[in-house]
Amino acid sequence: MLGLLLLFAVGLLNSVTAHGGVSNYSVGTKWYRGYNPNEAPEEQDGQPWLINRKWLSIDPINDPANLSIACNTPGTPAVSSIPIKAGEDITAIYYYWLHNVGPMIAWMADCGGPCNKFNASEGKWFKIGQRGLLSGGIVEGNWFQRQFQNWEGLPCNWTETIPASLKPGNYLIRHEIVALHIPNSPQFYPECAHLEVSGKGTKTPGKKYLGSFPGIWSLKDPELNIDIYSNANYNRTTYNISGPPVWKGE
Repeated sequence: MLGLLLLFAVGLLNSVTAHGGVSNYSVGTKWYRGYNPNEAPEEQDGQPWLINRKWLSIDPINDPANLSIACNTPGTPAVSSIPIKAGEDITAIYYYWLHNVGPMIAWMADCGGPCNKFNASEGKWFKIGQRGLLSGGIVEGNWFQRQFQNWEGLPCNWTETIPASLKPGNYLIRHEIVALHIPNSPQFYPECAHLEVSGKGTKTPGKKYLGSFPGIWSLKDPELNIDIYSNANYNRTTYNISGPPVWKGE
């Protein structure tokens, strides 16, 4: 825990004006260090502890047709994987997060073999969790993204559950925040990590749950290409998260 807090403090001091991104993960009481774009690449590339794919900037991806939409830029595969049992929780740890309007979605994709050989843009992605507008209006209401923020000097944590019936194997997990605070200019913040899922599950999601990156998102989607401040949207009390439904293991 002390190491986590020290790394958090360093990240906060170095990047107070940044947007944010996933830098670490935890499963149970075990903590896994990920990539940090504020540290020298030569101190991270190829390290045996590295479990999330390389991302060089806290800046958003603005074009959903960009190949980097899958696992950020450059999305270079990690060396190692996080061991996790189907049915366990995984927490994505952000040093900080500045935005507060828009959905947060956790995805997985079967690597079909070692994830360090897998092209994320060829993956068939499925949702394992999504969080959106919880109550109130679309601009000033209570989004999960707003709840997720932590201004008390501690990291922002986002926890999701690996479906208990998921078959064992090597998977990518992709945590994505979509920020909608700029009119008609959605911002996408994806980061990916490698998982080695164990357990006795036998199921995989069907076709209706699957999609590709690029492919799932489109600027023609009115829930993404949206002006939240317009008269039509400002007081809306519902927001429909785009994409396929969440797969819970059925």
